[in-house]
Amino acid sequence: MSTHPSLVDKVVLVTGAGHGIGRAIAERFASVGAKVAVNDVNSDRADAVIAAISGAGGEAMTAVADVSNSDSVRSMIDLIMDAHGRIDVVVNNAGLVEPMLHFFEADEAWWRRIIDVNLTGHFLVSHPAARIMAKQGGGCIINMSSGGATRAHRAFTAYDATKGGIEALTRAMALDLGPYNIRVNALMPGSIDTHGLDLEQRTLRGENVPLGRIGEPMDMTGGALFLASTDASYITGDVLRIDGGMLAQQRSATVDIKPPRDFPKLEDL
Repeated sequence: MSTHPSLVDKVVLVTGAGHGIGRAIAERFASVGAKVAVNDVNSDRADAVIAAISGAGGEAMTAVADVSNSDSVRSMIDLIMDAHGRIDVVVNNAGLVEPMLHFFEADEAWWRRIIDVNLTGHFLVSHPAARIMAKQGGGCIINMSSGGATRAHRAFTAYDATKGGIEALTRAMALDLGPYNIRVNALMPGSIDTHGLDLEQRTLRGENVPLGRIGEPMDMTGGALFLASTDASYITGDVLRIDGGMLAQQRSATVDIKPPRDFPKLEDL
């Protein structure tokens, strides 16, 4: 098991860590010597991640909670504190993407549920964790944004609204918490395959990524480790894009004036 000196024995809470990006981040932190609290609303998923981490020689604990419920979050924080006595890093990854609804199909219940989990959940977890970090001399909070924070997805009205809010929340928290030596940043994933898409879907989505492929959950883990480490000790209030270059382009590859299929062939270089 490889180690990272500044993260060894740090207590790291990863929310929504039962699958996808959250699971990959939790397992990566454990692999470098951190003590990981694996949060998910589903205990079976959390336990599966714990088993995988333990099997690889890492240390982790289950922290089941609904991040949109303040009482549930408080119980989770208390559980972690009882086990470790501190919290050094929080990765606010928990969030809802589905159901995808066109604006005309949406209703208030759909809107409120996504806002509650994606945006309010970031606040409910960060608020008690930041108080703990302040008392122990510092810490790091990593929020989870999306390209939807600055560019729109179709049928993602509520989701995109939460991600724009998360980036604004990240900046505001960074200002308020900086004097307490708490850094607050965000990761911005691009098109990440968290559900095991088939080859045709992966190829289609990859066409619109400058690096030529869809992202994997593991692609998000290096950025999380960096932002949590002492290598990022003077970085706060920022958003780290991990999107294969998607937001750098004016238009997607499939509708661009000169798409990648018309680029020079290797044999002609």
